[in-house]
Amino acid sequence: MPGPMRGPGGKAPEQKAKNFKATTKKLIRNYLSKYKLALIVVFIFAIGSAIFSIVGPKILGNATTEIFNGLVNKLSGGEGINFGKIGQILLTLLGLYIISAIFSFIQGFTMTNVAQKITYKIRNDIAIKINKLPMKYFDKRTHGEVLSIVTNDIDTLSMNLNQSITEIIRTICMVVGIIIMMLSISWQMTVISFVIIPIAGIIVKSIVGKSQKYFQRQQNYLAHVNGQVEEIYGGLNIVKVFNGEEKAGREFEKANNKLYTAGWKAQFLSGLMHPLMNFISNVGYVGVAVVGGYLAIQGTITVGNIQSFIQYNKQFTNQIAQIAQISATIQAMVAAAERVFEFLEEPEEEETSNGNINISKLKGNVEFKHVHFGYDEDKTIINDFSSKVHEGQKIAIVGPTGAGKTTMVKLLMRFYDVNSGEILVDGHNIKDFNRGELRKIFGMVLQDTWLFGGTVKDNIKYGKEDATDDEVIRAAKAAHVHHFIKTLPNGYNSILNEESSNVSAGQKQLLTIARVILANPKILILDEATSSIDTRTEIQIQDAMDNLMEGRTSFIIAHRLSTIKNADLILVMNHGDIVEQGTHDELLEKNGFYADLYNSQFEDCNDEVE
Repeated sequence: MPGPMRGPGGKAPEQKAKNFKATTKKLIRNYLSKYKLALIVVFIFAIGSAIFSIVGPKILGNATTEIFNGLVNKLSGGEGINFGKIGQILLTLLGLYIISAIFSFIQGFTMTNVAQKITYKIRNDIAIKINKLPMKYFDKRTHGEVLSIVTNDIDTLSMNLNQSITEIIRTICMVVGIIIMMLSISWQMTVISFVIIPIAGIIVKSIVGKSQKYFQRQQNYLAHVNGQVEEIYGGLNIVKVFNGEEKAGREFEKANNKLYTAGWKAQFLSGLMHPLMNFISNVGYVGVAVVGGYLAIQGTITVGNIQSFIQYNKQFTNQIAQIAQISATIQAMVAAAERVFEFLEEPEEEETSNGNINISKLKGNVEFKHVHFGYDEDKTIINDFSSKVHEGQKIAIVGPTGAGKTTMVKLLMRFYDVNSGEILVDGHNIKDFNRGELRKIFGMVLQDTWLFGGTVKDNIKYGKEDATDDEVIRAAKAAHVHHFIKTLPNGYNSILNEESSNVSAGQKQLLTIARVILANPKILILDEATSSIDTRTEIQIQDAMDNLMEGRTSFIIAHRLSTIKNADLILVMNHGDIVEQGTHDELLEKNGFYADLYNSQFEDCNDEVE
């Protein structure tokens, strides 16, 4: 994948914070203020490093003056160059540079330590925050957006925080110190040096203004090209099946040409910056040299002072460029910090628990009382839903796609709270439970399997980490996955990951079912739990599920109505309402909505057989 495109002067295109001042205050108040002593050390040593660096050219100029005077004396018949004095000057200069380097090392080490501690704290804050955010937050954002905050923004904040604070202090000290030293040598040459600043600023602004739009286009075209490549390679088998290689190639070439054009113009204009700035700087040096030579002839300054001034002039130009670079770095840092703070300030799940409820005494009676709910409050999808479920019953929830089946389960586990009405477990409103305690009584198997990188045993033990090996094996046998596990190279200690090519979708589903069996919950929720399992395995696991659900309240969401014939109660939903309820036989006798659903599936099966 191509790396990030660079902006004018080789920098990444600037990212700007929406509220720079407020975000900076938060960063200082919430994190930097806790390291005041360390930042004072950084400040002192950064100033010291800058001061010792600034004095160097002045001392080196004295050495040049001593050599020049010695040569003049030699030509006049004098003693010539005093190498002993020059040696003392150079040793003094070397000592200053060593001290400057030591100061720079100390402030760099201290600031790196502070930056990493702040990054560590922010990562911890985000990890804690993620677990407190409501599900609706993640419904409105892609996984990539959340991951970008956790990875890219924190990395940007960490890297730029480490660089920018020390560079700000050092650069300010360098600029102030260099101006003082330049004025101490010659105010006339200092004025000439300052004249080039507005000229350089006009040129930079002009180039940046023209090149920035091409860099923005370059970023847009790059995103398009990357997305096109990801799409093609993600569905490469489909592209090949339908002979779409030529079409894909043409589309890519078209997008790549646009990227090339924008990239060429952006890089060309950006590339003009350096030679133009060098030209202006060199013109400034010529002006300084001419005026300096004239002043030396007049006896106002020495030759060594001219050399020192030219060095200061070059350093000054470099520091101006450094300020521009630091500005972009700070913008990127504050923009990243702003996104991190916005994430940390997101509203958390409301914990409405009024007291401690002993979940060990719960039996599994569930009641929905006039429940209304919509993911958006102005779009209600569950309308006045009421139903009673007794402990140990097996409740099937069926209906067409979008009827509200899965939504009911999400409400039951308080992934979302109802807009109005109540959901009761053994007479207790679920809002009176601590969310964590409430979810301990549920076991859930979803249509989409989820296994983490680790051993088979650890994946099964996810809901009960203190389980023994014997309990794990019993759960695996009940889920009819024990035999498969034993065929793996290391059995229960085999490592699973997303790339596990030897684990089918059905086998992954069986492992998640074993996880729920081991957790031994009071209430089971099976959301299309057998959708990824073949017919033969489904028959085996249905027996295991019947045993597991014995004596436990179970909610089963299913599209294949043949799998819930033996349910104690079937709730038929459509557009958020329960339109029918009863046993399988009772609903068929009514010859209503459920009968139509069932018969349509039966007809589809007959059509497939024919």
